[in-house]
Amino acid sequence: MENMSDLNKTVAVIGAGSIGERCIRNLWQLGYRTILVFRQRNLPFRDIGEAKVEVITNWTELLQRKPYAAFICTPTSLHLSQAAELIRCGIHTLVEKPLSHSAQGFNDLQKLVSEGRALLWVGYMMRQHPILKITKQIIQDKKYGNLISMQSRWAEYLPDWHPWEDYRQSYAAKKGMGGGVALTLSHDIDMVNWLSGSSVITSHIIKNYRSSLEVDVESGAEIILQYENGITAGLHLNFYEKNKERFLKLVFDEASLSIDFFEPSLTIKTTSNSETQKFQDFDRNQLFIDQLAAFMKQTTTFQITDSLRHLSESKKIISICHG
Repeated sequence: MENMSDLNKTVAVIGAGSIGERCIRNLWQLGYRTILVFRQRNLPFRDIGEAKVEVITNWTELLQRKPYAAFICTPTSLHLSQAAELIRCGIHTLVEKPLSHSAQGFNDLQKLVSEGRALLWVGYMMRQHPILKITKQIIQDKKYGNLISMQSRWAEYLPDWHPWEDYRQSYAAKKGMGGGVALTLSHDIDMVNWLSGSSVITSHIIKNYRSSLEVDVESGAEIILQYENGITAGLHLNFYEKNKERFLKLVFDEASLSIDFFEPSLTIKTTSNSETQKFQDFDRNQLFIDQLAAFMKQTTTFQITDSLRHLSESKKIISICHG
């Protein structure tokens, strides 16, 4: 929990779709009581729990109110321009992933970030996952020798994501809104990049447009990555598969680790032993709460390098997605 002086600060949520409403609920749960919500139309909320908010429909008015921090939860195509305006006003900004659908405007945002006006983060909340924190420590400690390779698979069915809305109208389904499976499910790209502890030196992507989904973007993607330290990674992403799966396998000199994110569980196999740890009390929403709390904590001590790192990592992910 933040201290009381932090909780008195005004925060803003930009966009009130499903991720925006989650952000509102989580900020309220953390104890923030002055929450501004920017949306183009003052429509009824679907689910913000017990939260009490003030809706603002004029962007200039929101900037004039100058909240302490803002959380961008709009379609991908709007992220970068909105982030630039918020940072220019000195408002600490957490952007829902990905930072953008293209590299256009990155230089302007980087210049603003370099002036140190405010903290910029990109919301890859999987770094808060307890299994991945354990895995990261195993890699760093070289418990099973060097990490050699990683393989991930994430498959879900886009129409099942938000049953209350027409998937064809979602940002994930529309090229003009920054959709496509690679950008939309780029959590897994960030995940393997983070675990590698190294820089990507080679990347290849093959996109699949064959599914019967009514979208104008790729619904599947195969991605191959090579890192400066020699590690390789292969990723499969799709939002056309009706039987959902999400796995990550890591191969070390002396063991292999297999993660099932939907169970969730961690299995470690050596030549002489196999152990599975199940995380039965896992609550996925806690990842979002932990990310919000970590972001708000860092706003008080941030360095320009923190923002520049998020910017650089996000730019690389976008370049991987574009191929």
